[in-house]
Amino acid sequence: MKGKFITFEGIDGSGKTTIAKEVFTRLKNSGRDVILTLEPTQTWLGDAVKRSYDEEVSPFTELFLFLGDRATHTQKIKKWLEQGKIVLCDRYCDSTYAYQGAALEEKLREFRMDAMEWMKYISKPFITKPDLTILLVIESKIALQRLSNRKKRTKFENMGFLKKVEENYLKLAKEERFVKIDAKKSIKEIVDEAVNYIEELVKSS
Repeated sequence: MKGKFITFEGIDGSGKTTIAKEVFTRLKNSGRDVILTLEPTQTWLGDAVKRSYDEEVSPFTELFLFLGDRATHTQKIKKWLEQGKIVLCDRYCDSTYAYQGAALEEKLREFRMDAMEWMKYISKPFITKPDLTILLVIESKIALQRLSNRKKRTKFENMGFLKKVEENYLKLAKEERFVKIDAKKSIKEIVDEAVNYIEELVKSS
């Protein structure tokens, strides 16, 4: 039986990584055959993506680094799914649509192109559509307050940019595969809700 692919999304400061790890632990302890992976990956391709955060690179260069990392990562995800595993992924294609969509919005507007739709189109041949995407929803202002103690901030972590990313995520969340969870809830409440959604998905197959 083919496995299930679940992605976790949200702006920086939403608590997405913490939740993904907690959900993984909960499912693992309940006996589920589950894998937790993430993007950017912990490979040389993922390292190139992370390096671009600190470099003065074109947003197009940054985009194609993300896509290159994802193309290779997706090959592994497909193998895990063929083995019947539940695959949890901390960030996947929607992160790129939301973040790089914000970065490329103005550059593509002059060509009368919608940045997110264009990225969806060029990604189609090499991505796997998630069975479920859990979006942690939080206002940019609150998310930045949560990030205030970070020693190192990325170029993405500023109010104006995060606000655009937040809006992009809400547009993406109109797709049926998305469920939205209020990221201001306690970690236990969010994990309970996320696990319930995943268990429903697995049982319905």
